[in-house]
Amino acid sequence: MSTTTFVISYSHTVTYVTAKMLHLISNIIRDIGLDPANFTKDWAIYESGITTWLASRHLQCVTLEVYDPKTNKLAVRWDLDIVYSTVGDGDLWVDAAAIRYAIAKAGLVPSACRYGLKLRFNDLPGKPDVAGWSDCTMRSTKGFNRYAVGATIGGNGLATETAYWSR
Repeated sequence: MSTTTFVISYSHTVTYVTAKMLHLISNIIRDIGLDPANFTKDWAIYESGITTWLASRHLQCVTLEVYDPKTNKLAVRWDLDIVYSTVGDGDLWVDAAAIRYAIAKAGLVPSACRYGLKLRFNDLPGKPDVAGWSDCTMRSTKGFNRYAVGATIGGNGLATETAYWSR
């Protein structure tokens, strides 16, 4: 009789969740009808910031804002809310089907739309600085409804709950 143990460290989970969030956002951009080229060219900057702030537990939400460049008004918004927990069973997972279903419900955006990635933080002291990131403001969601998709990425005490804002 033999026994096997497999341990996933929190740093491994942070790396996994970061990669899956970025892939998910890239897929959302593509599947709503936009070109993800600008997103992928800044991948290293996004990865550095998200990984750093997940590890320090300062990151609260990763937001993809899609907007009309003529009016600078929001067209649709996708939020990946971070859930920190001390509980984890070691599994790493992604619910891609839930995202595909939500994209189908949210629909396409006009091809002239632009997008940007924005992060929101909690008030914990000691948030590290990361090169390439600066303060910003979120576009208004007035007139929009928030639709919960549910838990979409997770593992070992760290997860994301996804929602989108649409008219």
